[in-house]
Order: sequence, then C-alpha cells, then structure tokens
Amino acid sequence: MNKVLYFFILMFLVSCTSNTIYKKPKDLIPKDSMVNLLTDMYLASSAKNIKNKNLKKLSNYMVVVYEKYKIDTVRFDTSNKYYTSRIDEYSEMLNLVKKNIDSLYDIYITKQRIQDSLDRPNVLNLTGTETEKQIDKKLLLKGKELPEKLEELDKGNHR
Repeated sequence: MNKVLYFFILMFLVSCTSNTIYKKPKDLIPKDSMVNLLTDMYLASSAKNIKNKNLKKLSNYMVVVYEKYKIDTVRFDTSNKYYTSRIDEYSEMLNLVKKNIDSLYDIYITKQRIQDSLDRPNVLNLTGTETEKQIDKKLLLKGKELPEKLEELDKGNHR
C-alpha cells in the first residue's frame, strides 16, 4: 500500500513541474503589436464599469479592441499562450505595457491640470478652437518640459 501511495505522490509532483513551451504559431501576433494589444486590453477591461460620453456602459470593450487590431479571440489566445510559455519574454512585454499605461496616465494628469486651472497662463498656446486630438498632439510635442512648467506654476512662480 505504501508503494502505491509513494507512486501517486511522485506522479503528482512530476506533473506539477511541467514546463510546457509551445511551438510558434503560424499566425503569431508580433511582439510590438502584442504589447499595444495588451495595453488596449488592460484599458478596456478597466473601463468596463465606466460610462462613456453618452452616459451608457458598453458591455464589452474587448470586441472593439479585437476589431481595432483585426484579430479574433483564437489568434489572441494562441499568441498569448505562446508568449506566456516564455516567461522572460512575456514579463518584458508586461513591463512595456505598464510603461505605456503610465505614460498615458501622465498625459491624462497633465491635461487635467491644464484644463482645471483658470488662472494659469496658457502653457500650450491654445486658441480655443483646437480639437482634443490637436491638444493631445501639443501635449506630446511639449514632452517633459510641460510638467516642469506646470510644477513651477503650482509653486506660484508665475506671478
């Protein structure tokens, strides 16, 4: 009886330490596209409880992400399994996703700080007729110089 028990324990331990490396699929999503896709998927999954500008909740933003990248769930699943089987590669990709989300957050915060302040000088030289995309473009062009200017203005050096 003890031999049977030891056999099952050994089989259990061996089966738990499987290191499956999947073969590269034919329709693998390239690494850079996968990083962008994962970034959008994280944003979509976090936005599912947020109302859009029409005050409605879209039940599944993932469909929009799949349409944007012109892929289906099967292609994503096979690519994701391939990359997750290579943990070092996948962890690098997730670090890039985090950097993307952090930079989007920084842009959002900077944009909010500009829009929320009524007494600040116009640090972006806006005329008032720009579209949101044009404002975003100016924010990106200003780069790191803009948050530094805003920091000075917050300290009261603009008077």
